Amino acid sequence: MKTTAQLSRENREFEVCVIGGGMAGLCAAIASARRGAQTVLVHDRPVLGGNASSEVRMWICGAGGKHNKETGILEEIQLENGWRNASLNYSMWDSVLWGKAAFQPNLTLVLGAAVLDAESDGNRIVSVTAYQSASQTFHTLAAKTFVDCSGDSILAALTPARWRQGREARGEFDEDIQPATSDHKTMGNTLLIQMRLTDEAQPYTPPEWAYKFTKPEDLPHRMHGVKAHNFWWIEVGGFQDTIADAESIRDELMKITYGVWDYIKNYAPEKKDAENWAIEWIGSLPGKRENRRYEGDHILNQNDVRDGGKFDDIIAYGGWSMDDHHPAGLYYPGKPTIYHPAPSPYGIPYRSLYSQNMENLLFAGRNISVTHAALSSTRVMATCAILGQAAGTAAALCTQHNCAPRALSSGDRLRGLQNALMDDDCWLPGLSRPISDFAQSAQLCGAGDAGALIDGLDRDRANENHAWEAPLGSAVEYRWNEPVNIAGARLVFDSNLSNSKVMPCSYPQKGGAHRVPASLVKAFRLETCDKNGVWSLAFRAEGNRQRLVKVPLQNAVCGLRLVPEATWGAQGARVFAFEPVPELRAAIPAAPQGPHWSEVVARLDQNELAAPENGKETGVEPIFAA
Repeated sequence: MKTTAQLSRENREFEVCVIGGGMAGLCAAIASARRGAQTVLVHDRPVLGGNASSEVRMWICGAGGKHNKETGILEEIQLENGWRNASLNYSMWDSVLWGKAAFQPNLTLVLGAAVLDAESDGNRIVSVTAYQSASQTFHTLAAKTFVDCSGDSILAALTPARWRQGREARGEFDEDIQPATSDHKTMGNTLLIQMRLTDEAQPYTPPEWAYKFTKPEDLPHRMHGVKAHNFWWIEVGGFQDTIADAESIRDELMKITYGVWDYIKNYAPEKKDAENWAIEWIGSLPGKRENRRYEGDHILNQNDVRDGGKFDDIIAYGGWSMDDHHPAGLYYPGKPTIYHPAPSPYGIPYRSLYSQNMENLLFAGRNISVTHAALSSTRVMATCAILGQAAGTAAALCTQHNCAPRALSSGDRLRGLQNALMDDDCWLPGLSRPISDFAQSAQLCGAGDAGALIDGLDRDRANENHAWEAPLGSAVEYRWNEPVNIAGARLVFDSNLSNSKVMPCSYPQKGGAHRVPASLVKAFRLETCDKNGVWSLAFRAEGNRQRLVKVPLQNAVCGLRLVPEATWGAQGARVFAFEPVPELRAAIPAAPQGPHWSEVVARLDQNELAAPENGKETGVEPIFAA
């Protein structure tokens, strides 16, 4: 019998270490792993998603405007959620996020582990150490490249990386929405409420410690009825430090939140409308908007945003307004935020994603190199997700080229990063995806405008159609005079980028379900033609639920044909890209099929499962299971 207990210590080496498993970190880790880098994702919560997870439940916002929705890994995740989670349950959403990471080759998950130390050697980070409370284990994780997606910029506190916090003075970047003098004020934290509509009255008695709100004047500019609310304006902490003072801010939010529901149910003029609404869920973990931001080679500012972000090193884009919340939050009696206009889309440069002074540090999410004014737009999670995919892709390319992140900021390596992102269905406004020589050397023919499949734009634009449209069962094909060796085919289907695919803020009795978009191609086949002119089936999909599909073929062919057979509801097929390619990188892996439970039990040591040697089975059932 053991008489003393010891904490465990594990030391492991990786090529890329991603810190933080919110939407930015999740997409960064998956992108890095798919591009071939041995990657570890360390996250201080038991579930992934950050502010989008079941612990906070903020919906994923992003660029406004038709056809501007963010794609890439984020769209892949949201489409998977639509297929598996039609009732929009947050526990199911958590499982979608976990499954994407847990079964991704080259990716190791370390959940429930808070980074508490880092080792640096000059201007390089060598390793980080995280404590995982459930296993009582210290994990020391060494890597060549680190990607901080923690939101709180934990490596800014543990390394010499340069950072800033608060609002810049108006004159520093000539930003007219900033204060005249700089300060340390930020946007605050929020606890969210979710409601469910029932078919009977739902009385509510508040806890004694809840604040009292008894008249509309107590919540000016906040209440807009009781339906379709996500209560983002329950916000405080901007006058404090949202990291150091996180616990006291949370305590204040608890008293406010339960008091707001008391007001809705018992005091509001529209309380009759709320009679059948009940609390579905109230958060205990506040969602954060702002604290530390790293300094990169470029600090994106208000004027960059307003000018459209026309950067040569564009690697992502934004499109949310500069949504600058008052630092006083709910204490402020005026309107809680000002929606300063911003174009959609505007470009975000790669130089804002790597450290100015730590040579192997990238970052993505709300901690990128931006001013407070620009952050008020770039902080929303859909933007953070595509920033994460860009940072993770860059980290993998650093491994491939054995270089620091700055070495990717220009020339052929920058173009390689941009091309890799576009190949993985990340739109970069102002750039066109390069088309393979295989495709350009072939004769392309089919019903409708087949040329749209290789125009380098994998989405529609305003008044511009960039999809091949045809009745189901129609074919489009490539023909070559001599056999060519192809690695596979890259396809992009129409997943309805006007559909925001968000998780809910409330639960009405009917409606609200999200499913796979009707426009998406569900079944299709690929056929290849040999040198004798004989066509044969090479691949068939019968339950496709993804927009980006990469199909390995490994054939010498004289022809390649696509035949869409069915959609998820639309009458015809819309396809943005169909292209033979020389190599397939970052393909979406299929999750392994879970075995039957009997197979799992059969693998165990059957002697260990025998009845205990001492004692007898009494056959008496306990009143309560332990």
